Amino acid sequence: MKNAIAIFVIIAVLFGFGSIFVVKEGTKSIVIRFGKVQQTDEGITEVFEPGLHFKLPIFDQVKALDSRIQTLDESADRFVTSEKEDLLVDSYVKWRIQDFARYYLSTGGNKLQAETLLKQKVNNGLRSEFGSRTINQIVSGERSELMDEAMKQASGSSDELGIEIIDVRVKQINLPQEVNNSIFERMRAERAAAAREYRSEGKEQGEIIRANIDAKVTIMLADAERNARQLRGEGDAQSAKIYADTFSKDAEFYSFLRSMDAYRNSFNNKQDVLVIEPDSDFFKYMNSGGTKR
Repeated sequence: MKNAIAIFVIIAVLFGFGSIFVVKEGTKSIVIRFGKVQQTDEGITEVFEPGLHFKLPIFDQVKALDSRIQTLDESADRFVTSEKEDLLVDSYVKWRIQDFARYYLSTGGNKLQAETLLKQKVNNGLRSEFGSRTINQIVSGERSELMDEAMKQASGSSDELGIEIIDVRVKQINLPQEVNNSIFERMRAERAAAAREYRSEGKEQGEIIRANIDAKVTIMLADAERNARQLRGEGDAQSAKIYADTFSKDAEFYSFLRSMDAYRNSFNNKQDVLVIEPDSDFFKYMNSGGTKR
């Protein structure tokens, strides 16, 4: 009899401990009975808050789920813009469980599986938003609008997972390496083309300036030559007039001076040889008396 009582007490203690479960802070629990999530009499999933609770031993299985806000930090993924340009986008998602029963049934309570499914839905929303915008629109000022629209799209499709998306943020947007190289090459080509254009314009302006200067120099030289010829002509005319006036005053003396100049120029070099008749007019003033013989 005592043994039976002891066994009964032990069984009662085991059942007592088996009917108690503790929900830790930061989590909420649901009870699974025969593979079905337990609900209240109103048909609402019974979610157990942190604390001490009771269940049917053996038949009930308690599933603890993290009720805190989770962060899904996504690695860089490739998206295509409306210009058919590839972008590498780093983003993260803030989420938490909203419907614990639906979350459990769709993911089995596995966080990794839940995040994999959530990532697909968020990326679909981001892909749709990136695909409707250009790079300039994404970078210049529409990033907030893009993230808000992506969150709306992802939130609509994440309801079936029992997940509430709190926020979707894009951390960093980069161009793939091959795109970076092509952009840098295009920038270099554009700068080289601009440099060639500037050099061509400079050369053209230089040619214009040189042509203008050459024209001015040519005009100045022509004017100087004309003035010089005019001055020489005036000087020659004045010199001829002086000679004429002098000749008219004393023709014999003028003839004598001219002959002296001719003698001096002719006998200037001792190597010169003159073949002239002695009675030539050239020696008129060298003859005695100054008369021709």
